[in-house]
Amino acid sequence: MELNLRIKPRKRLKRDKPDELTVPDAPNQVWSMDFMADRLEDGRAFRLLNVLDDFNREGLGIEVDFSLPAERVVRVLNQIIEWRGKPGAIRVDNGPEYISGTLMKWAETHGIGLQHIPSPASRSRTPMSSVTTGRSGMNGWGKSVFETIAEVQDHATEWLWTYNNDRPNMGIGGITPAQKLKLAA
Repeated sequence: MELNLRIKPRKRLKRDKPDELTVPDAPNQVWSMDFMADRLEDGRAFRLLNVLDDFNREGLGIEVDFSLPAERVVRVLNQIIEWRGKPGAIRVDNGPEYISGTLMKWAETHGIGLQHIPSPASRSRTPMSSVTTGRSGMNGWGKSVFETIAEVQDHATEWLWTYNNDRPNMGIGGITPAQKLKLAA
């Protein structure tokens, strides 16, 4: 029955000392990506992939679904690059989607560096930490209960627009991401 088989441990990148975080001087120098999870009203779990520009903490995309494998992450990044341009580097944690061969090969092909933070518990090491508060990791979502994944996707689109255009971001000095872009120009 082979019940004594060893369970293979998860593959994780080991870092002795965390890389120094720098604040980019312009848009598209460094992006941050992170996953969050929540549940629908019926208990089914879903995931959110969030992509931010570290310069002004502008939300570049939110992808919502029950499963977000590395191939889907690559597809989302390609869509963002089509309209936004290519970043110099992307800051990620050591999650399985980020250390997969698929993402590493894609980044190498596009000339994009992957900067790994020490561990998923180090949320304060990315600009994502100022955004990721509350249920589903986003301010204002804690009051919402969703019945379908389509409702979550609609809410994510609306939230991203509001985050980028209407509300001041305390992580960038209490101004909107659009205002920071104007100041930098």
